[in-house]
Amino acid sequence: AEAAAEQLRLYRRDADGWRGCRSTGEVAVSWRPSTEFAGNLYKGEGILPASPRDVWECIKPVAGGLRTKWDQNVKDFEVIEAISDTVSVCRTTTPSACMRIISPREFVDVVVMKQYEDGTMLSAATNVEHPLCPPQPNFVRGFNYPCGCFCIPVPG
Repeated sequence: AEAAAEQLRLYRRDADGWRGCRSTGEVAVSWRPSTEFAGNLYKGEGILPASPRDVWECIKPVAGGLRTKWDQNVKDFEVIEAISDTVSVCRTTTPSACMRIISPREFVDVVVMKQYEDGTMLSAATNVEHPLCPPQPNFVRGFNYPCGCFCIPVPG
């Protein structure tokens, strides 16, 4: 979990190579080739007219959280094992997509949540295997490289 958090901090600090691919009035999505796997990294950025605490409540990775209510790509989120107050092993499931051409997925990740002195909040995750969560029937087991969300306060 700590290694995933550090990787996300490195991505955030390294502005080189990001190329814009989509933008609306609210969100800008960029990508760049990954140095860890054969594929691309993606990041989405936007400013929301809300307090950092309110935004964090919507995105933080906790069982019973708001993410399953607003994010159509997250069907369920459960904690398999709470390792500490800030680190847990979690299972996230996604619904089928494209008229069921894409099967439902499940991801088992170790997740860490952090808050920094400047008020920034971070959730970082990466794939892990856990004996209490073997692959489930009717789901394709997905694999996450280090990923997560930053919630960064901005003036005003």
